Amino acid sequence: MPQELQLQVSPVIAANEQLLYEQVAQLVRVSPKLVHKVVILKRSIDARQKAIKVNLKVSVYLIDEKYKEQPIELPDYQNVANKQEVIIVGAGPAGLFAALQLIELGLKPIVIERGKDVRGRRRDLKAINVDHIVNEDSNYCFGEGGAGTYSDGKLYTRSKKRGDVDRILRLLVGFGATPDILVEAHPHIGTNKLPQIIQDIREKIIECGGKVLFETRVVDFIIKNNEMQGVVTQNGDTIAANKLILATGHSARDIFELLDRKKILIEAKPFALGVRAEHPQELIDRIQYSCDFRGEYLPPAPYSIVKQVNGRGMYSFCMCPGGVIAPCATSPGEVVTNGWSPSKRDQATANSGIVIELKLEDFKPFAKFGALAGMEFQKSIEQKAWHLAGETQKVPAQRMVDFTQNKVSTSIPKTSYVPGTTSVEMGQVFPGFLAQILREGFVEFGKAMRGYMTNDAILHAPESRTSSPVRIPRDNETLEHLQIKGLYPCGEGAGFAGGIISAAIDGEKCALKIAEALQ
Repeated sequence: MPQELQLQVSPVIAANEQLLYEQVAQLVRVSPKLVHKVVILKRSIDARQKAIKVNLKVSVYLIDEKYKEQPIELPDYQNVANKQEVIIVGAGPAGLFAALQLIELGLKPIVIERGKDVRGRRRDLKAINVDHIVNEDSNYCFGEGGAGTYSDGKLYTRSKKRGDVDRILRLLVGFGATPDILVEAHPHIGTNKLPQIIQDIREKIIECGGKVLFETRVVDFIIKNNEMQGVVTQNGDTIAANKLILATGHSARDIFELLDRKKILIEAKPFALGVRAEHPQELIDRIQYSCDFRGEYLPPAPYSIVKQVNGRGMYSFCMCPGGVIAPCATSPGEVVTNGWSPSKRDQATANSGIVIELKLEDFKPFAKFGALAGMEFQKSIEQKAWHLAGETQKVPAQRMVDFTQNKVSTSIPKTSYVPGTTSVEMGQVFPGFLAQILREGFVEFGKAMRGYMTNDAILHAPESRTSSPVRIPRDNETLEHLQIKGLYPCGEGAGFAGGIISAAIDGEKCALKIAEALQ
């Protein structure tokens, strides 16, 4: 039987197979010649001490023990072309993994996506970056794969349901992701590699008899006697089904407005909002690794900070080592930032959202909008930022120390944000209480990470799409909407997920509940 070991080694040993085998042999008290195979099960970096270590969980096979690599295979997806149809609105991770699960369960998914396929989206991303043109249906948030496709591909989740997480990771590997994501403590695919994986998932759905409709926006729900009957698209077409998974993502404001108009129960939800801070990656490496140069065996360093400031949580969000900041507006007349990293995380800068927890009481000035109060609060900040930065996709920007001292920065260096920046005193972008918390919070961050608070760090505003400002309530057991039978609110847009993995898990859960209901 193979032995499982937990060990700590230097980054050099972790990167060198021969040295690792020698270290393992020493621990199990045999000659290195007798070590047949060392399989790494989990890997993480411990940078808490000056001597950085790599934590490994490994399985050790000696020379007389057989090791057979287990290839990861996709489930035996059946053909569902003539099976009962289920509508899925949204082709993000929740929608796509719901579709795959439905196929496994013998049901036919009809995926309706307002945006373009992953290849077609690229032209619209270029338009927003270079020409400052926002396509309301095709952008960094809308289109095949959802917001995650072109905004990093992080696969870390705080979900405790590890079995579910491992299943999603294995499916991603089956569709072409590197097997390393099964091993790393904070797995990451990369924006450059995720599109092909998403395309392969779509092709599998179609191959099995499912449908995927692009550039098809849902503008109405057909409901009779509080039961879902189907949808109406922007072309006036009707698509009928009495089971619908609503997986439209956290930025589908028109869907929230449609639900509100039709008096379908939704509620305001707190979210977090702030700025995106960009540092030189070398600076973050020096802080986190306590060295002048990280060398070839360590990855670009991430960071994570959480502080309580004036009774509010202020924390780093979606930190992107070796990454860039992207323009993520979904309508003209607003600016929004987000960050992403390529698979190698080899860009010269590191960025992270630095955000503050909001409370429902913060939305009181927008109380007349009812359940959409948080959305209108969010929208007002994005629109104000657009005006302040010059009414293009340029963003308000300020050096970090200048911001804490209420000084307009006399110059802003070129950052990774391609549309450009405008020097603005960013206290103008946010309500006074938020600006004050951010100022005090950055001082606290600087104490936690010496060297973090510097004028070499550039703040971009706003980072406002951290999660949905609306929750679409559902029954805890059936996952159906509390009011509309056959409607399954799902994923980030409904307020039940936060990121690729948790959204995919929620999509699968909704598909399973639909299959149960149809038995």
